Amino acid sequence: MTAKKTVSPPAKLALGIVGLLQIALALAAFSDLWARRDSEIRMTKPAWIPIILINWIGPLAYFIGGVKR
Repeated sequence: MTAKKTVSPPAKLALGIVGLLQIALALAAFSDLWARRDSEIRMTKPAWIPIILINWIGPLAYFIGGVKR
């Protein structure tokens, strides 16, 4: 038998906050993608959808490299 491991309340809170930040970043990226014209982004909008779904890296890649300045 293995011992049951528990997560401390502060760790649960930190994980919850990190999870919410990740979701908020993805929602911001999707919102920005939806609002921009095709000429304002690199690649096509359908190509960005699965990329944005990749945790942390996808939305950051969209904001750093996908939006034309």
